[in-house]
This record gives sequence, structure tokens and C-alpha cells, in this order.
Amino acid sequence: MSDEATFLFADIAGFTALTEAHGDEDAAELAAEFCRDVRRLVPEYGGEHVKNIGDAIMLRIPEPAAAVRLGLRITHELMSAHGSPSVRVGLHHGPAVGREGDYFGAAVNLAARVSGEASANDVLMTAGTAARAGDLPDVVYEPRGRRQLRHIQEPVELVAAIGAGEPNGRELALDPVCRMAVDPDHAAGQLVHRGETHWFCSLECAASFAQDPDSYLR
Repeated sequence: MSDEATFLFADIAGFTALTEAHGDEDAAELAAEFCRDVRRLVPEYGGEHVKNIGDAIMLRIPEPAAAVRLGLRITHELMSAHGSPSVRVGLHHGPAVGREGDYFGAAVNLAARVSGEASANDVLMTAGTAARAGDLPDVVYEPRGRRQLRHIQEPVELVAAIGAGEPNGRELALDPVCRMAVDPDHAAGQLVHRGETHWFCSLECAASFAQDPDSYLR
């Protein structure tokens, strides 16, 4: 039977280097503790633990918004008690086939590939998943561009979720059209309206704003 959900993969970034630095026993214990701590959070978000894969964990969350919030909690809160090793999360929402407690299908494969593209402390997802999650209080979406993922035929548009107030190393602006977070240093365009500068994630958003800026600023 096939049904839709958001599939979440989380793992400890740089786990191989961590193992070399601290030894197999300490690294294995850290991975086990990480997976245990994630599993304790899952029921709060209406999800289910699917399996552990070494230092990674796979979850199934029915609601994309809940998956985004869980991802942010995993990356920014969960490991603070363990010396704060970096964690990365990848998400994709889509149909999958359930078999004996596991899930299979293109959506699961894509979620795993997205996780592999994430940097330390990233909650990275496909743009379609972000659209399904919708606007969330205290969360902004930062476009990360189209990327060609391994064994995925077409390039995939990726978006990172950033918790408002979380340190991310730079000041982000908000695209007034699509409401995504934009790094002014890497914005696709900028326009000045009534003395105020606005940055845009794409030229399409800039063009839409130029046609009727007041409708977006309201």
C-alpha cells in the first residue's frame, strides 16, 4: 500500500572524522545516544521511527510542517548536551510503499539524497515540501538553488528552513514576494522602493514586485 508522508533523514555531520578523533567506542555510543534522543521526540510530532542506519536515523512524519519543526529541533537543540556535534537533516514529502516496518520508493530515495546535500546544522528540503509545510511562525525558508542529485534524473530545487533567531552567520532579508529568506550578498536581484531596499531570491520575484510593490508590502 502506498501513502504520502514526509520522510526525514538525520545524521551526525563529519561522523567519520569524529570516529577517527575519538575512537570507535566513543563514536558508536554518541551515534546510539543521538538516535535514542531523536526517537524520544518523534511521538510529539505524530511521526514514526523507521530505522537506524549507522549514525543516521530515518523517520516518517505525516505532516510536512511537523517534520520541519522536528528537523529544526534536532539540528539546534538535541545535541547541545553532547558537546554540540553538528547534525544535518534532509526532508522530502511524497508517496512510499510500506513493507514490514520499512518504506520504499522514489520519495524515500530523494529524501536520503537531500540529506546528503545538507551542510552541518541544515534542515534541507525540496521546494515542494517547503510549499506543503507553508508559512510557519518563527521559521523562514532560504532558497539553495537547483542541484543535480546522484541517481535523480532532473535537477531538484532545494530550500533550507531556518528558525528565526537562530545564529546562521549572516543577516538574512525576506523576499517580499515569496517570503523566503535571502542572503543579500547572493540575492538574484534587488530593488529600491520608497527609499527601502528589497532583495529577491529570483528575477521572477523581482519582476512581480516591480509591477505592484505596494500589494506585497501590505
